[in-house]
Formats: sequence, C-alpha cells, structure tokens
Amino acid sequence: METVAVHPGRPRVPYAQHPDAPRSSLRRRVAATAVAAFTGACLVAVNAQPAMATPPGIPSKATAQSQLNALTVAAQGSTSGYSRDLFPHWITISGTCDTRETVLKRDGTSVVADSSCAATSGRWYSPYDGATWSAASDVDIDHVVPLAEAWRSGANAWTTSRRQSFANDLTHPQLIAVTDNVNQAKGDQDPSTWQPPLLSYRCTYSKMWITVKYTWGLTLQSSEKSALQSRLNTCSS
Repeated sequence: METVAVHPGRPRVPYAQHPDAPRSSLRRRVAATAVAAFTGACLVAVNAQPAMATPPGIPSKATAQSQLNALTVAAQGSTSGYSRDLFPHWITISGTCDTRETVLKRDGTSVVADSSCAATSGRWYSPYDGATWSAASDVDIDHVVPLAEAWRSGANAWTTSRRQSFANDLTHPQLIAVTDNVNQAKGDQDPSTWQPPLLSYRCTYSKMWITVKYTWGLTLQSSEKSALQSRLNTCSS
C-alpha cells in the first residue's frame, strides 16, 4: 500500500522570488477520494507502485570524484544580461511532445497523455522530498544546475543554440520531475546553500550536479566545491 502526500492549503513560494523556477502550472491540489489527518498533513492510500524518477547518466562516486577534481574553480559570475529566454525551452522532442512532457513520461508511472501529449493522469515520485503526486500540475521539471547558475558559471558566453541544448538536455542527469514547491524553493541556488530536503538523496543529487557541470564545461565556486566534496564523501558508491 503506497501513501501519497496531499497538502491542502500548503503555502506556496511566490514564483517571482525564484527567477529560475520552471514555468509549470501553479494549479493546486486535485481532490482526494479518501483523506485522513496526520499531524497537519493528509495521506491518501492507493494501490500502486511508487514512481521513481531516474535521470540518465548518474555517475559512480569514483567518476564523480574525478570529474569534481577536474572542474575549474572560479569566482561566481554576474547575472547581468541573464534571461530565461536565452535558454529556449521547452522544445519539441517527438511528435507533439515537448521536453517537459517527455520527462513526465520518463519519470512517472502509468502516465496517460492526451492527443497533445499533455499528461492527464499518472503518478510521480519526487526524490527531492519523498512525496508522490497524481496530478502533473503538482510536478515541476527541475534543471539540476539552474539556468541562472549556468549563466553565472560560463553559459553567458555560449550561443543560444548551446544554451537551448543545455536547457533541454535529456542525455545527462540535468532534468528531473520533482514537487513544484520544492523546486521553487531551490530557485537558482547551488549546493552550498541548497540541497534536497530528503537526506538520502543528497549524495545522488551531488553526483548529478557534478557531472552536469563537468559535461557542459561550467565552473564552480570554492564554497560550492567544498559542499559537493563533503556530500560526495558520504556516498557509498
């Protein structure tokens, strides 16, 4: 029996406070068929296996360490000139499906989509906080390395075409379906100031961050590298 977290009246983080939060819908909770109160939260019991978001290309601890060692440490750049429009997304991937819809299908379980490829039902497990959702409107597609962070780390010098490829990267662990509020709370922060609330996922998150920065030739700050190294030290593999 799986439990799905539903949070009536859950406070939302204002979108404007998080310039790098994906522009997903902010429509709220779908009514649950059965609700029981537990310390201020509600849980709905359903018969389904939890969906497990698994982006491709997550490296081993050894590979991540090698990549971290190879990254260039530099002072963080400016956000001057930054705009999300300089990282075109979401783009068409196949048929009528864009990048967001493709990730929703990849990371979800029993996802059903309409003729325009919009997910009408399914289940999505958010590894950042351990919540499972049954409405796509409760799920954001997180850029593991946020677009503004990439801009400050070297993407400001890229062509728009390269920035588009980065923003829609399905080959590396750069895109992942997660709880919308958690993604918006992250904003454009790096691991020195933000890591997933679920402690057990922080090792994986650090490895994902490292390999994305390495793959795309982005720099990192000293404090960012220290935070990643500390977390990588806790990884078992």
